[in-house]
Amino acid sequence: MTPSRHATRRSSSEGGRSRELALILAGRTWLGGKIRSIEIGIDEEGTIRAIGRSLRGAPRHDVGESFLLPSATDLHVHFRDPGRESDVEDFATGTLQAALGGLGLVADMPNTRPRVDTLDRLRAKEARAQGRALVDVLLYAAATPRASLDALARRAGAFKLYLSPTTDVDEVPTGADLDRLLARVAATNLPLSVHAEDPARFHQEIEPANPPDWNRVRPVDAERTAVDALLRGPSGLRLHVAHVTDATIAGRLRNEGASFEATPHHLLLSERSGDGAKFKVNPPLRSERRRRALWEAFVRGEIPCLASDHAPHSSEEKQRPFPLAPSGMPNVETMLPLLLARVRAGDLPLPILLAAACDRPARWIGQPRGRIALGHRADLLVVDFRVRRTIAARNLHAPCGWTAFEGWEGIFPREHYLRGRRIVEGGEFVGGHGGIIVRPEFAPTRAPPQPRPIAE
Repeated sequence: MTPSRHATRRSSSEGGRSRELALILAGRTWLGGKIRSIEIGIDEEGTIRAIGRSLRGAPRHDVGESFLLPSATDLHVHFRDPGRESDVEDFATGTLQAALGGLGLVADMPNTRPRVDTLDRLRAKEARAQGRALVDVLLYAAATPRASLDALARRAGAFKLYLSPTTDVDEVPTGADLDRLLARVAATNLPLSVHAEDPARFHQEIEPANPPDWNRVRPVDAERTAVDALLRGPSGLRLHVAHVTDATIAGRLRNEGASFEATPHHLLLSERSGDGAKFKVNPPLRSERRRRALWEAFVRGEIPCLASDHAPHSSEEKQRPFPLAPSGMPNVETMLPLLLARVRAGDLPLPILLAAACDRPARWIGQPRGRIALGHRADLLVVDFRVRRTIAARNLHAPCGWTAFEGWEGIFPREHYLRGRRIVEGGEFVGGHGGIIVRPEFAPTRAPPQPRPIAE
């Protein structure tokens, strides 16, 4: 869409009705292939109703030289709610970090205690999120052979399948059981995210003492064979492969038209980035050569989605002997700021980041957000690329109290609007418990292989 020169207070909407604009945001953004000055008109329900150069008829907030960007969608978080007494995260703390990190929607995984594999457990998790979430939440249900997928599909936002043991997951389907399960999920028409590692390829004889050892225990070949099995699944499956760590596997998925994601830690950290269990994740951090190849593929726009795989554990748990320490690291507050800093440094094109962090994840789960476009949610960020900050755990909001990116540079949103209402101002949370539970609103789509325009 080309911005109009003028737009009045009343703007067209669905069903032939018109709605009053409640707020106009003015600033700069990426639009039509270049940086432009624009104004965004937002109605009372928090929907973008006008985009132009000079809007009228509502209070106007000019952010000056700062950028107006869509909020991000994170397809992969573990808030551990409900969980064990030792778990340090819940919906309130997790969504606070998301709000401050520029995420308007987070999709929470089902490997909690208890696992979300029944309708009653899903309803119980909904009740825990209601009134506590500060940003919007989509809830995954666990895809297991014994789960009632049809019942779960009527309330869940997506399914998650684990092909290898990981935190709170011990049994995984194989062979004919996996084939039948994939067909059952495909019949629900809900998206399916998969942790794709083949445990038959793990080297259990190795006693790991550090991240390089962990990389040898769970090698790239385990990912490759798991992905091969998934790509033999039914054609109607809305497949998404989580935390891909290798550029050749990414290329295979891309060629098959499948959706997939990479995480900040696999893009920015290697097996030599740290010695202790704080750098233990599943799948493992890879060699610097593989990390660099994955990063270069991301910069070229060949990786559809960015996701945090936010999986925090306390410092005490991470100080256990390496084989016994849990896998995972906090990422939800720092994911977007880390990558915005790479944009500022000239290492990453802004439209590539916006497509991977905002547009495509929202499309995959059928949500009208992630773009500055008419009819989309007015989930928006104000970002000043001139203001950079050194990341330090003491200044973050993760209850675990640590970050693998200590000392890195980040650019954090100055303001964050959720459905047109400001929830972050001056880098501080000023909103309420306004997050809601969402499900796909239109047919979820596979992530397109090339970046789409951020605004139309």
